[in-house]
Amino acid sequence: MEDQFYNYLFNKPNGKISIPSNEIISEWAKKVVHFLFPESSGKLFSSQFELKEYASKLEQELYEIISKSCPLQHTDCKETSRRFFSQLPELYQILNTDITAIFEGDPAAVSKFEVVRSYPGFYAICFYRIAHVLYSLGVPIIPRILTEHAHSRTGVDIHPAATIGAYFYIDHGTGIVIGETAIIGEYVKLYQGVTLGALSVRKVLAGIKRHPTVEDRVVIYSGATILGGETVIGHDSIIGGNVWLTESIEPYSTAYHSPIINIRNTKQTS
Repeated sequence: MEDQFYNYLFNKPNGKISIPSNEIISEWAKKVVHFLFPESSGKLFSSQFELKEYASKLEQELYEIISKSCPLQHTDCKETSRRFFSQLPELYQILNTDITAIFEGDPAAVSKFEVVRSYPGFYAICFYRIAHVLYSLGVPIIPRILTEHAHSRTGVDIHPAATIGAYFYIDHGTGIVIGETAIIGEYVKLYQGVTLGALSVRKVLAGIKRHPTVEDRVVIYSGATILGGETVIGHDSIIGGNVWLTESIEPYSTAYHSPIINIRNTKQTS
């Protein structure tokens, strides 16, 4: 029985694919963030030539990761790596909108440097945006590894296939879940514990839009749960804390939960 067990482990198909470790893949993404925002690591570049050399090194690393991660697919790994790095200007631009949204939206933020260096929400957004570009290029498994790294580090779980517009702001971050087919507009702000999920997790629903659409300039406060692929949160709406929504609401709406709270002074006798 023991020999059969070890024979099974040795010969199972996935055991023959030498995919780089999750640590190597996530370290590559960290280097991309440090390249775009040297202030995130203290890494300094002395010239444009050094910047370009470092970018070429990162592109080669991505090529090696992709080529080892999808050996059974007819993927032009070199071209995919080149296309990712050709999109760096757009990636940098949209990440700067996220920095601006966080800095201008949080009274506690002293500087954009502080946002880049210490905000877990920005860390999660960085990894999501890198993963989303790779996902859009058809790269398998790596995007999910990247977002799950950010999930383990920050408590923010964003599927790489989700579509998220510019000026995205995650405040505090912990416990946020954004599903695969969620669509989020621009200038959206989420607080901790927000879930944009599906009404059902049946496997037959794979490939079907099952997560909500959140339009521009929506604020969703902590603990709110919004479910369903047909659920649309109209633009300029406010969703209060602990709200449970499974149906659409019109633009400029306010949805809130009204619990009954009893307060009694403990010094008073009953």
